[in-house]
Amino acid sequence: MSLLSPRSPRTVPPCFAFALGGVLSLSLAAAPPASAQTYWPGTGYDWERRDPVAMGLDAQLIQEAVDIAIAGESTSPRDLALNHQMTFGREPHGEPVGPFTVRGPQSGLVVYKGYIVAEWGDPHKVDMTFSVSKSFLSTTVGLAYDRGLIADVDDPVRLYMPPVVLDHGDGEPGDESGRRSKLLFESEHNRMITWDHLLRQTSDWEGTLWGKPEWADRPDDDRSTWGTRARFEPGTAYEYNDTRVNLLALAATSVWRRPLPEVLREEVMDPIGATNTWRWYGYDNSWITLDGSMVQVVSGGGHWGGGMHINAFDQARFGLFTMHRGMWNGKRILSEAWFDMATAPGTVNEGYGFMNFSLNTGQRRYERAPVNTWTHTGAGSNLIYVDPANELVIVARWIRGGAFGDTVHRVLDAMGAAAVRR
Repeated sequence: MSLLSPRSPRTVPPCFAFALGGVLSLSLAAAPPASAQTYWPGTGYDWERRDPVAMGLDAQLIQEAVDIAIAGESTSPRDLALNHQMTFGREPHGEPVGPFTVRGPQSGLVVYKGYIVAEWGDPHKVDMTFSVSKSFLSTTVGLAYDRGLIADVDDPVRLYMPPVVLDHGDGEPGDESGRRSKLLFESEHNRMITWDHLLRQTSDWEGTLWGKPEWADRPDDDRSTWGTRARFEPGTAYEYNDTRVNLLALAATSVWRRPLPEVLREEVMDPIGATNTWRWYGYDNSWITLDGSMVQVVSGGGHWGGGMHINAFDQARFGLFTMHRGMWNGKRILSEAWFDMATAPGTVNEGYGFMNFSLNTGQRRYERAPVNTWTHTGAGSNLIYVDPANELVIVARWIRGGAFGDTVHRVLDAMGAAAVRR
């Protein structure tokens, strides 16, 4: 970890490293007030570092926060393909269909008022980020909403989805056979599903997509229920389910009529100055014909491989982008209206906004952090803590969840009396 002293960011090469103590450093929430003095990082690795003391932070407590994070590294194998075989790969239809990485060490960044005040591990490494991918996916849906491509998140998705040519085995119950144009929101149940239901994971969509039946994702212990249980009315039950997330990615691709990585790059990642190293993958079989071209539909996570592969700096940029509720250096990229919806607690799961905004409703996630914070969450764990009231973003990768909570609280302790706690 490094406690950083002021220096010109342009003098820091992309693969810089510091050493300290033997550790290598390589909705209701309002956006923090932006003014002429608000610091915005430059492009890529052009990002100013500040000494914690110069920022009014307790350097010892920042060091303790980083030590907690490093000691809390995940005990799972670093070879994520092997880890898949040991976990999700054991589910029915659990075979991988997308790429995996061999992950780096426990790594992270603390960004305060836009400045990097601590970093550790290997934050430059491009790695899977699992379900943090969902926050990028919901952002592309938000962009479509802002442009009128989606009129209302309470509209049935059926109104926006054309027939799609899918492989044998994909489709709604009773229509899985044959490679032909299929309607995925045609059953009596699926007709009721809205964009909001998909974004909040309350749709209970029934069917198979990219060879993965929705019942096969985290299946019930009672095998007799697989594919046979009664459906919950959309909007009445929360279930974390990657097949349905991937359905949202397909629907968003159909609305945009473009590959979602292209949309995200042009509309968000380039404007916020992200590096050119991130990649957003789909599956080997998640290809559709769109306006005469073959387009890969991305996945909203790494459950079967794929998803967003990204470094910690670009994760932190995305965290700053959401902390400022869609603003970047004076430019409005995503609307306040979208963030009002994305950060509003769901009626079924009050700790969940739009995927993957995990909310601190009732301070149940972080008991000493403000209520109006959110975390972009992914397995591994990959976590981006966003705290507008304290102008704070913390990225931690490959960390156990309890250790991350302790890390967040220690950073808030380092702010002393200046920290907002409610």
